[in-house]
Amino acid sequence: MAENEELTGPVSQEDLDAAEKYKNEANDYFKKQNYINAIELYTKAIEKNPKNAIYYANRSIANLKLENFGYALNDATKAICLDNTYTKAFYRRAAANMSLGKYKQALMDFQYVTKVRPNDQDAKMKYNECNKIVKKIAFEKAIAVEKKEVNIADSIDLDAMTIEDDYVGPCLEDGKVTLKFVTDLMKFYENQKRLHRKYAYKILIDVKNYLQKQASLVDIKVPDDRKFTVCGDIHGQYYDLMNIFKLNGLPSENNPYLFNGDFVDRGSFSVECIFTLFSFKLLYPDHFFMSRGNHETLDMNRVYGFRGEVTHKYSSQMADLFTEVYHWLPLAHCINSRVLVMHGGLFSKDDITLDDIRKVERNKEPPEDGIMCELLWSDPQPLEGRAPSKRGVGCQFGPDVTAAFLQRNKLDYIIRSHEVKNEGYEIAHDGKCITVFSAPNYCDTMGNLGAFITMNGKDLKPKFTTYEAVPHPDVKAMAYANSMLSMFY
Repeated sequence: MAENEELTGPVSQEDLDAAEKYKNEANDYFKKQNYINAIELYTKAIEKNPKNAIYYANRSIANLKLENFGYALNDATKAICLDNTYTKAFYRRAAANMSLGKYKQALMDFQYVTKVRPNDQDAKMKYNECNKIVKKIAFEKAIAVEKKEVNIADSIDLDAMTIEDDYVGPCLEDGKVTLKFVTDLMKFYENQKRLHRKYAYKILIDVKNYLQKQASLVDIKVPDDRKFTVCGDIHGQYYDLMNIFKLNGLPSENNPYLFNGDFVDRGSFSVECIFTLFSFKLLYPDHFFMSRGNHETLDMNRVYGFRGEVTHKYSSQMADLFTEVYHWLPLAHCINSRVLVMHGGLFSKDDITLDDIRKVERNKEPPEDGIMCELLWSDPQPLEGRAPSKRGVGCQFGPDVTAAFLQRNKLDYIIRSHEVKNEGYEIAHDGKCITVFSAPNYCDTMGNLGAFITMNGKDLKPKFTTYEAVPHPDVKAMAYANSMLSMFY
């Protein structure tokens, strides 16, 4: 591609005009939230004129919208190389770094802008806000070192929490989740009510106690005549979650489910989603399964809204407890020893086995590489082989990588989530790599369908059900996200 060549020699007027035409068309697609087409046209503009920083910066923000943080970072850096006075490029790179949890790098970009543009009040504000975040994180880490032996779950005194006389919501029965509790809870949440904190804490403590006993790879046995459902990302879209249950039935011993990570963040009803899902996990522990996603992590929750939402609806202590619970979520599930389900994808090494996944010590935040990281972050690509991740974390893997992994582990195919798809799902790698994404009209802007997969235990043949988004109360997506993001996007 021309953008990878040396930026030497003049660009003809014909190419300059063609590049502007592509850029203007791309801008129109961007305004319509059609970011994939926008990226394609920005790329064509860059191919015609690789010397224009604006094209790279525009493609950077389109990639940010699609969560391609690695690509966004690269494009913003190229824009800066072309024009180190172009403020927007520094903002885009800062946004990409923040999305990857690299707050100090983001701060460096703001610091540079304030030096070269000392009268830019907007840059000063962004620098100050980012500096507050960096200092806050440093303080939290210092406190964590001092209190590293403290277990949040063990420090909760449930007996000291009283149920007020005016509380009219669902109640645990003898401290246990029942079907009545869950059905009452779902109706309660639909009316935008809040579960009492005593019951919320009890659910979290019980879920943690259960998950601690599970393996990093959970084996699921589905009888030949039994239906099994796999759902992808929910992302705090509670009313769409309720629609899944309306379309496919409530979870039960006869209607088992696996939710494949990213239950929270971005959508502003993440608390309602996670407590509903955790309640079903406690009610049907052997027939309701949950995998960890890349958004069940501290950095993502800090930026994309879940931590802010929990703190708003409950407390920062509960937000800390959620982080503790998420550390124990399984990383993958294997259905009838034939289908592997994980949130992200496959690996940068060829020799990974199911036993390797079982042996992963998961009680931590994901590292920047290795099996745990790649299970949560990797993506398929159409080309063979591997490539650096478009997200800046994990890797991209081709159909040959998928085929070799399946053969080595005697599997039929893999199911993963992690990527928004226009139809709610995508079948790739000769039918051996399936993506399912269950949050329709993602972030209230993407216009995509949602989907879930059903199969029976005998042949495990995937069947797809798609659906549109349903109305929700007037609380916008990202309502609890870090305020810095709205400055960038």
